[in-house]
Amino acid sequence: MEDTVGALVPGSSVHIDGAPDGPLSGLTFVAKDLFDVAGHPTGGGNPDWPGNIEPAEAHAWAVQTLLDGGAALVGKSITDEVSLGILGESVFHGTPVNSAAPDRVPGGSSAGSVAAVAAGLCDIALGTDTGGSVRVPASFCGVYGIRPTHGRLDLTGMMPQAPSSDTTGWFARDGATFAKASAVMLGEDIPTALPERLIVAVDAFGFAGVDVRAALRPLIGRLGELVGDMEEEIMAPPGLSTWAKAQRTLQPYEGWLTFKDWLDVVNPAMAYSVARGLAGASAIPEGERDWAQMMRQEARARMDYLLAPNTVLCMPTTPFPAPLKGLPISQTDPLRLQIACLCSHGGLTGVPQVSIPGATLGGLPIGLSIVGRWGMDAQLVALAKAMEETA
Repeated sequence: MEDTVGALVPGSSVHIDGAPDGPLSGLTFVAKDLFDVAGHPTGGGNPDWPGNIEPAEAHAWAVQTLLDGGAALVGKSITDEVSLGILGESVFHGTPVNSAAPDRVPGGSSAGSVAAVAAGLCDIALGTDTGGSVRVPASFCGVYGIRPTHGRLDLTGMMPQAPSSDTTGWFARDGATFAKASAVMLGEDIPTALPERLIVAVDAFGFAGVDVRAALRPLIGRLGELVGDMEEEIMAPPGLSTWAKAQRTLQPYEGWLTFKDWLDVVNPAMAYSVARGLAGASAIPEGERDWAQMMRQEARARMDYLLAPNTVLCMPTTPFPAPLKGLPISQTDPLRLQIACLCSHGGLTGVPQVSIPGATLGGLPIGLSIVGRWGMDAQLVALAKAMEETA
């Protein structure tokens, strides 16, 4: 496979055939370089990560599941280093090309995976989502992406960051392929029955602004026609920024705990923004962490209240389309904070979310997300597929 968009780990060459008679037979996939592939290193986006030293002994659960489903693995894809990024710009491997907007970032940290799918290098791509690393790239590149219910899937062989928020996710360009891959990964058939109640998260749309709401209005209208009962609600009464602050307290501190021994022993080469984040996380006081845990409980209770059975919530996946590549840190820092305000509910509450393509703003893709209660993953996939079929 010729890598025309810089999506794959430089120097890597991987091809493993899937089971011959599986439901995904004839399809191909790539795996983010946080997933173990037997006989190959797991680089983690950083040359000093210990996974580079010895090849993995076994496939990660997610890799094995797609292989057993019949899909062929055709590459390992670039990740922001040790999954700590949301824009997809790597100081070590470069920035994969966003085919929908080549002068823009693809989104991270699953940058290579989304770029490979968007460019047609493969049919499916494995990513990870802790704070938005599948949802954001899906929105920026105009493809389908899912963050499953937290704790639903086996994360064996996937490099951790913040375990209380880490999930395995995946991308596809079209709804039919997305549904096939989702059925295999979720281990259940995608239902034909659709949810019956739709909540429009007015605070999320208000945060994103009038231009985003206007761009997504046709998708919201189709969603309402499919679901039927539609109403408006506030998703986060304390404020989206308050939920984001809680997640930006819990997730970085867990990341610090995950990586601190490696940092202590290896003193790895690292981008300034990543090193700065880890250093700051190490100093988060216990009182702030305790507050964040209480806010997590409140946020989970709120989502449980809103998301009754057969109910979905819709919101913008991101507050804006993909930013330009190569912006200085002084400009990307506020962008990251804004993104967190529309993504933090995922890691904070564990609910499943699917980003649906089909809208543009200024010619650039932007995704509409549907969110369901815990375990409602397959219903969200069914609704995303129905949206494509009725387009």
